Amino acid sequence: MTDTVSGSDKSLSFEKTWGSSTSSGYCSGDSDSEFEQYFTARTSFLHKPKKEKDEQVELGKQQDLSVTEIQQKVKEYNAQINSNLFMNLNKDGSYTGFIKVQFKLLRPVSVPPPRKGTATQDGAGKKTGGVKRRTSFYLPKDTSKHLHISSRTCAREVIEALLKKFTVVDNPGKFALFERTKRHDQVFLRKLSDDECPLHLRLCAGPNEKALSLVLKENETGEVNWDAFSMPELKNFVRMLQREEEEHVKQIVQRYALARTRMQEAQAASPTPGGSTPG
Repeated sequence: MTDTVSGSDKSLSFEKTWGSSTSSGYCSGDSDSEFEQYFTARTSFLHKPKKEKDEQVELGKQQDLSVTEIQQKVKEYNAQINSNLFMNLNKDGSYTGFIKVQFKLLRPVSVPPPRKGTATQDGAGKKTGGVKRRTSFYLPKDTSKHLHISSRTCAREVIEALLKKFTVVDNPGKFALFERTKRHDQVFLRKLSDDECPLHLRLCAGPNEKALSLVLKENETGEVNWDAFSMPELKNFVRMLQREEEEHVKQIVQRYALARTRMQEAQAASPTPGGSTPG
């Protein structure tokens, strides 16, 4: 069965290619109801993610095609397809087809917790509203998703549709869609603007994923956009920083204490000044 996300004048459908559940990931043992559950065991908040070998290139201009050129390219594209993921022309000059998006996320994503009842009873037997919480986890490596979209579907709509499919409640502004190409044995990454149309890029490049692939990554701007985080997330970051600070202080104290002990042992073993030395 195919899930569909409706837009203003177009629809996006999905073919599920990922079978893992939210059990994949690393769960923190905190149960403080004031904060969301946050999976923090994999990466430090202070540590910058390892830079990839892919070289990020400047934004290029999307190639404009005439109706005749589109018809010819669609025909050539479908001739290279070995599956049923064809492109189809519409009477209004647009076309529909499939794109595959690979996930390369370094940070966890947030999803609603499993529903275990929306209300609880307090000591007096009165029903109280459930605490609004979110659970965060790491998507499995090499996760990918096929989307059936229109040539008018922009990159921002693709990101929103992907997050909706995985029930991710994070701000879409935290993510960006990238075009990954390979030329002369060198890999290039280009960040798509919000209004670029991924299916147009797929048509121009052909169906070969090695020539062009689409990747969902964190929207790295060089600085942390704190406004994109919710209050529970910000509180969790503060707690994470406090834990890291405490751990670093503990390690430094232990290191100096060990050094002090060794120096004291060395002083005790050394002959006193002016004393006799072994003959």
